[in-house]
Amino acid sequence: MAKKENIRRLFNNIAPKYDFLNHLLSFNIDKIWRCKAIKYIKKQNLERVLDIACGTGDFSFLAVKHGAKELIGVDISENMFNIATEKATKKGVSGKVSFRYGDSEQLEFPDGYFSAVIVAFGVRNFENLSLGLSEMHRVLRSGGQVIILEFSRPIIFPMKQLYGLYFKNILPRLGGAISGNKSAYEYLPNSVSSFPQSKEFLELMSCTGFTDLVQHRLTFGISTIYVGVKS
Repeated sequence: MAKKENIRRLFNNIAPKYDFLNHLLSFNIDKIWRCKAIKYIKKQNLERVLDIACGTGDFSFLAVKHGAKELIGVDISENMFNIATEKATKKGVSGKVSFRYGDSEQLEFPDGYFSAVIVAFGVRNFENLSLGLSEMHRVLRSGGQVIILEFSRPIIFPMKQLYGLYFKNILPRLGGAISGNKSAYEYLPNSVSSFPQSKEFLELMSCTGFTDLVQHRLTFGISTIYVGVKS
């Protein structure tokens, strides 16, 4: 439970400045990544969508804009999903979107409840990645999709070197100075470094039961879209 509680406290702490720093530190590329990822959802899987680790709701709102009829966002950080709720009201989509507390490893939904599950920059924070993936698989209906957008590590020169310099040295200092929580932005590069990449993560998805696996690396490999289907 140690990691889960630390993650909850970390994101509760940085929630007020989370959106601003997300866009600033990624040079707004994170918006493009989400737009590319959401397009992988097929029309027949837009009936009821679950956004795990929904944060402040940016991926959720894109899903609704893309055609999701009903969307439920869950997160362990109360401050994050409370901001998402406020944003939903301002956007006038409260009738289609709801946000609540939710543990990725113990989802409070019946088997086969969702037609799609989406996650943006959240799976690397799971305390038990295999269990989190198993829960996604459980709550999906047959034929349902999982769309995962996550940071990854570039492997080609010179992006690999530039990425390392920015991600490990500049980003933690800048993010820490603005948010007042340097440890939160030191955690980011550390969590990406320890997260399984590409083939290794696809193998985890396969072991969980997902099929028709696809990956699409974005911006020289800084982030990756992973797509799977529940047979």
